[in-house]
Amino acid sequence: MSENKKLTVVLGATTDPSRYAYLAAERLRNQGESFELVSIKKGELFEQEFLDLKTKPKIENVHTVTLYIGTTRLEEWIEYVLSLQPKRIIFNPGTENMELAQAAQAQGIETVFGCTLVMLSTGQY
Repeated sequence: MSENKKLTVVLGATTDPSRYAYLAAERLRNQGESFELVSIKKGELFEQEFLDLKTKPKIENVHTVTLYIGTTRLEEWIEYVLSLQPKRIIFNPGTENMELAQAAQAQGIETVFGCTLVMLSTGQY
């Protein structure tokens, strides 16, 4: 476990091992990264209870929000994502939302249109 941990919020977490959000959480865990799982679904993964997205849980010291909520369904969560004050937002394929990206950039938040899994496997995370 590294000293300079970067807390990642996996937004759209799932217990379905065939989904990319599951694979991202698994890879984050395997690489010793700290993360919070946030979802509209109830569940638990890797001994971590999902935080209920509908309650807009407050999470401190967020470095990265990695998105696994489809572009159109993401619209209602824009304010919440920004309220987390992340340093970076990763828009995984299918989550590209220009309204959120522009609002984030206006607040000085780095926006990455890419794939968390690729970034983790190539050391770009």
